[in-house]
Amino acid sequence: MKLIICLDENDGFLFNNRRQSQDKYLRNDILDLIKDKSIYMNKYSYSLYKDKKNKNIKVCDDFLEQCSENDYCLVENIEFKKYEKKINTIIIYKWNRIYPADTFFDMNLKKDKWILIENKSFLGYSHDKITRLIYRRIL
Repeated sequence: MKLIICLDENDGFLFNNRRQSQDKYLRNDILDLIKDKSIYMNKYSYSLYKDKKNKNIKVCDDFLEQCSENDYCLVENIEFKKYEKKINTIIIYKWNRIYPADTFFDMNLKKDKWILIENKSFLGYSHDKITRLIYRRIL
């Protein structure tokens, strides 16, 4: 599966069980990135995408179970560590800011056989700079 996650500069992604931030240009970038592939998410994440007319958005509570090898999944407020072996690609959007956080991304992408294949920055709607990093697992 291709995991998508948004992180601050300290790799935080949640504070008090809520996302740290959001940006409509980032959401557009995600939908452009997935093209005609399916993207799985839960209802919490879908609240930001419900205005998008995209038939490839799949909403379900057990989306990490249902997500196949070639599908994308957006993770915002759930634990994904037990699905780590299913993940072949990690797409990280960096806010390029530090936000309060109490939940952090704790996969070591330098040590655990991952290779950075893309590093792209773009202007966000409410952020001066958002960076998209794409890592692929080395088999």
